[in-house]
Amino acid sequence: MRYLLCTLLYLLSGAAFAAPAQPGKAYMSVIIDDLGQSSARDSRTLALPGPVTMAIMPDTPHASTFARQAHQAGKTVILHMPMDPATGPYAWHPGTPVPELAQRLDAALAKVPYAAGINNHMGSRMTSHAEPMAWLMAELQRRHLFFVDSRTSAATVAAAKAQVLNLAHVSRDVFLDDVRTPEAITAQLQLGIELARKQGSAVLIGHPYPQTLDVLEREMPRLKRQGIELISIEQMIAERSNQAMPAHGSHGRYTNR
Repeated sequence: MRYLLCTLLYLLSGAAFAAPAQPGKAYMSVIIDDLGQSSARDSRTLALPGPVTMAIMPDTPHASTFARQAHQAGKTVILHMPMDPATGPYAWHPGTPVPELAQRLDAALAKVPYAAGINNHMGSRMTSHAEPMAWLMAELQRRHLFFVDSRTSAATVAAAKAQVLNLAHVSRDVFLDDVRTPEAITAQLQLGIELARKQGSAVLIGHPYPQTLDVLEREMPRLKRQGIELISIEQMIAERSNQAMPAHGSHGRYTNR
């Protein structure tokens, strides 16, 4: 299974991509960040219907155990990599020498087995630095891992550097729970639905807050009736073919280089 996934990602990082969405198609992918901290919230997230991606933080008490559990359940696991202004033993910071960045990446991946890719935890400062982001994308290409740009800052160059290398990647469109109320989260989910209808796809990121899980447990079973097809992040990467969405660039190219 691991070999097949690596082969798929290798193809995605080259020129072989799925065809664009058929007219009228509306695809959605959901990623839940910050997992590995609470067994109860992890289990509740794992029970969400459909191909929800599990983004697991390496410096959490249940990171390795939950990564194995999620993999066994057939979910996509990704490393939720801490980046400045995040702190801790795995965090990347501007000015850190590449050998230290590499060591921290190795250690983080070792804590999250079965990771098929990574996305940034925080990182509003780190993802704006071109040289380390370019190095990271080359390293992910070498490892046959994909990248999800969480876009915690409009100044991010991470996805742009991935695009230069044709690394399999996508960028986040909607944060579900910046405001942690059921009403606000429901409104953000509706924004994701509308965006998926408008541009053919939407990538949503949320967190295992009780309010977020309440909304997703209630609303995700209704997506199909609303014309939304929930797909895995790997399928979304193939669907988007490494192209920037209109909010992130122009004519498929990311604005920040």
